[in-house]
Amino acid sequence: MTNQMTFEQISRQQAVGRRVRAFRRNVGGYLFILPWLLGFFGFTAYPFVRSMYLSFTEYQLLVEPKWVGLENYLDLLHDELFWKSLYNTLYYVVFHVPGIIIQSLLVALLLNQKIRFRALARTCFYLPSVTSGVASAIIWIWILSPEIGIVNSVLGIFGIPGPDWLGDPKWAKPALLLMAQWGFGNTMVLYLAGLQGIPEVFYEAAKIDGANSWQRMIHITLPLLTPTIFLTVIMSIIGSFQVFTSAMVMTEGGPANATLFYLLYLYRQAFYYRHMGYAPALAWVLFFIMLATTLAQFQLSRK
Repeated sequence: MTNQMTFEQISRQQAVGRRVRAFRRNVGGYLFILPWLLGFFGFTAYPFVRSMYLSFTEYQLLVEPKWVGLENYLDLLHDELFWKSLYNTLYYVVFHVPGIIIQSLLVALLLNQKIRFRALARTCFYLPSVTSGVASAIIWIWILSPEIGIVNSVLGIFGIPGPDWLGDPKWAKPALLLMAQWGFGNTMVLYLAGLQGIPEVFYEAAKIDGANSWQRMIHITLPLLTPTIFLTVIMSIIGSFQVFTSAMVMTEGGPANATLFYLLYLYRQAFYYRHMGYAPALAWVLFFIMLATTLAQFQLSRK
């Protein structure tokens, strides 16, 4: 019995010793990831959980949160501006995503060819995507100006009276959509990477078989580019649901709430009206909408 107990104690001591030695070997790695862990738990995980709790409370920032259960979520059903902002955002997503995907793909196909000044052209097309959102919005306010704007000036050459792009409820959302098509550089770069990953031998074999450019595009390029298309569609949908800066700077949600997008309405509830319980409820509804959309995309991608 004594020998058996001694053997068990030795086994435990050896196991502890192995764990201590493993920790000493990995302590450097733990120290390297410690800043990231602190940032993740302090600025991502904790706010994530905290916002979920606050969405079930009435909270005015200067007083203690009061638990109200599902009241904030039920209030959304009767909030006309909630439905208006959701409609505006869905309108933006439906028209922006196909436009940005098709435009990015066409430009990527062009810039993947062996043309003169290709590097310069790629840089010029990419630059708008790294320009500050506020700076871009200010530039487009001038471009879309009904009196001195470039767009209306060009339309005037053809005898077409240009509208008040940002002042007319019928044209405000199309104006922001027009501006959004400007910054397709990130998506274009992803397509360029995908195109350059397609082996050239496929195109050479297709040429030998007599396939023309359109047939090579349909039967080689697009099928082999579907993983990139899938990624860009998901990223574009998520980014479109989060449209904020352009509406905030250019129209502030007007005219007549025509550009009151979801995040702008959430921002108003949180920082204008100090509804720090209602705003997280809006955020969580948006989270579940984007989650459902992404899961649907994964299901559709199998087909």
